[in-house]
Amino acid sequence: MSLIVQKFGGTSVGTIERIGQVADKVARFRAEGHDVVVVVSAMSGETNRLLGLAHEILDEPVPRELDALLATGEQVTTALLAMALHKRGLSARSYAGHQVRILTDDAHTKARIREIDDARLHADLAAGRVVVVAGFQGVDEQGNITTLGRGGSDTTAVALAAALKADECQIYTDVDGVYTTDPRVVDGARRLDRITFEEMLEMASMGSKVLQIRAVEFAGKYQVPLRVLHSFQDGPGTLITLEEEHQMETPTIAGIAFNRDEAKLTILGVPDMPGVAHRILGPIGDANIEVDVIVQNVADDNTTDFTFTVGRGDLARAEAILKEIADELGAREVRSDSRIAKVSVVGVGMRSHAGVASQMFAALAGVGINIQMITTSEIKISVIIEEKFLELAVRALHSSFGLDGEPREEGAA
Repeated sequence: MSLIVQKFGGTSVGTIERIGQVADKVARFRAEGHDVVVVVSAMSGETNRLLGLAHEILDEPVPRELDALLATGEQVTTALLAMALHKRGLSARSYAGHQVRILTDDAHTKARIREIDDARLHADLAAGRVVVVAGFQGVDEQGNITTLGRGGSDTTAVALAAALKADECQIYTDVDGVYTTDPRVVDGARRLDRITFEEMLEMASMGSKVLQIRAVEFAGKYQVPLRVLHSFQDGPGTLITLEEEHQMETPTIAGIAFNRDEAKLTILGVPDMPGVAHRILGPIGDANIEVDVIVQNVADDNTTDFTFTVGRGDLARAEAILKEIADELGAREVRSDSRIAKVSVVGVGMRSHAGVASQMFAALAGVGINIQMITTSEIKISVIIEEKFLELAVRALHSSFGLDGEPREEGAA
């Protein structure tokens, strides 16, 4: 017998019929002898509906009250699923986050989990019950309901799996696993049977939307085996696990990630002196604008051109701040470009394989794509290119690194 935590997203529980299908799936796992804890999101569209109601009253809703409102979406789903399980002859009990006591900090709308009181859950499991927990939410030290931010139900599931020492955390979604890249862009994209936490974290941060980044971080930190599966199709899905448990001969590249939500800012002719990078990026950081790729070029006239990328939604604010900085520093000009995209190759195999960068650059050059900026980590190389070439770049790299072949098989050597 295994203890399994299963998470179902909004589309998986979007209708009463689908809630019934989820109940059927849970019932099959119980029939096989497994203990099951289920984490559910709000029904698809419900969180947006509640947000809309809030914004009809206030342009900027009070965060504490907004959390209290949004948390009701998941609570509806937990009760309905518990009822569906009862209908199928299973003993089930639903809980809101504060009833389990998923303790968080007090950062409303983006709270972080501090600890979980798992005593009640263990008691229910010992009594043979299926436990259904509302995702996305918790409670702070003062008893205020908090929410974990968009995609927070993934984090709830992983945190519960860690607290309960579950054998596996299964994330059910509308895809049947993690792919080498977006199948909508590359017809030959294939499902990976296995990927490491590190690779998945890089894929998620570079634009892959299969899992919330915080959930992957949590799973890696507490070594929770994580599996991505399709809600209504049978299949092995993709197992996300430790590198040490990976097969001995790891393929160089696991996948190609990309992100269209990129914009570039350049400040030209900045005096080349100590502390100039802080003078530029300090005010950007103070405005809570996240900076991604950074490149600095020094000219012969003791000036430097400083370029960095931000999310497109932050471009207008960042540009306004940068123009003020340019005036203070006596820079020549500020330029912006919102027609860029980031493409990344990701794989732990880079650690032991040379030539990945040159192969990537050759593949892009072969299809006439110019690279504007480059950034690297131990298991990732990212480039900034013109957005109009994004899909061409992804297809070229996917082919160049041989990702159209057979999928990684669990336990293969």
